[in-house]
Amino acid sequence: MKITLEHVTKKFPGRGRKRHEEVTAVSGFDFEFPDGKLVGLLGPSGCGKSTTLNLICGLIRPTEGRIRFGNDDVTELAPEHRGVGMVFQNYALYPHLTVKKNIMFPLENLKGEQKLSRAGMEERALEAARLVQIEPLMDRRPGELSGGQQQRVAIARALVKMPRVLLLDEPLSNLDARLRLQTREEIRRIQKQTGITTVFVTHDQDEAMSISDLIVVMKDGVVQQTGRPQDVYDDPVNLFVAQFLGTPPINVFRGSVRQGQLCIGDAPVLPIQGVPDQEVIAGIRPEGFVPDGSGPLCCKLDRVEVMGRDISVISSHECCQAPALRSIIHSELCVDLNSDTVRFSLKPDKVFLFQSKTQERIRFEAAGTQ
Repeated sequence: MKITLEHVTKKFPGRGRKRHEEVTAVSGFDFEFPDGKLVGLLGPSGCGKSTTLNLICGLIRPTEGRIRFGNDDVTELAPEHRGVGMVFQNYALYPHLTVKKNIMFPLENLKGEQKLSRAGMEERALEAARLVQIEPLMDRRPGELSGGQQQRVAIARALVKMPRVLLLDEPLSNLDARLRLQTREEIRRIQKQTGITTVFVTHDQDEAMSISDLIVVMKDGVVQQTGRPQDVYDDPVNLFVAQFLGTPPINVFRGSVRQGQLCIGDAPVLPIQGVPDQEVIAGIRPEGFVPDGSGPLCCKLDRVEVMGRDISVISSHECCQAPALRSIIHSELCVDLNSDTVRFSLKPDKVFLFQSKTQERIRFEAAGTQ
């Protein structure tokens, strides 16, 4: 089931004696969530991603715009008639009910042709439990389960009605790191197995990039960029997107373009074409640095962290926005730990330029490339 948002805007009334202006939580959201895909809604807290999910679910109505499931306009349709399954951040399980009864609960409210017998409900609940691999836990109560098990119960309850759309609102934020990794892999497996169109809200870019077919990056209620995770990482449209995606984050420098050279400080570090002389913001991905004894970018060496396959070189530069810049290099490459400085050459495809004022991307060609 594809989901289409057409110019969707949501405004809330201002609160308090001094604030009477409306607050725009989502502004002009235009996007088609493809049928059978997992789409990650990604952005910092307060960017409007959970509001967008609630608009799709029907818990709130848009101020402007239309929402369609397939060819059906569902903008004014109540949540219970939209065919959605919702998984909340805090699981929202009934503590006094067993796992089986928690999963069965949505089926007990079905009416008319959809109404099931007790045996039919139990069979459907068992199918959902089997899908999320919690059959042995059916007689336990939520308080007897781990966080990851509770999350699986919540997913099973959302799936038991066989929804057209599955909505997940930061479902992993209450789990520890190991469980988070395990559960996100389970979510991807379940989505692939069921083929249900799934919208996954998170502020964790690692989660979104690892399991999503497409990502939607939001800021202040506005969609910044959409696309396949790797495409958005490799080709950000602005500084915000470049900084939001990537672990470790991109290194940001004050720079300038002078006579066909990107300069950081007074040093020309990369020959470029097609950009007039101007002040710029330069972003360099951690993997864009190559140790080079005669390299043009000279940084003050702090330390080296061994990570197994890779090495993280921690250094500093007066033009870097952050106190420390992090470069990721292969463990076979050498850095002189007795030196006070480290020199790098740069990979052109890992260097991005942005306008100093608007922070929009400046496209360029590295000199000597076609």
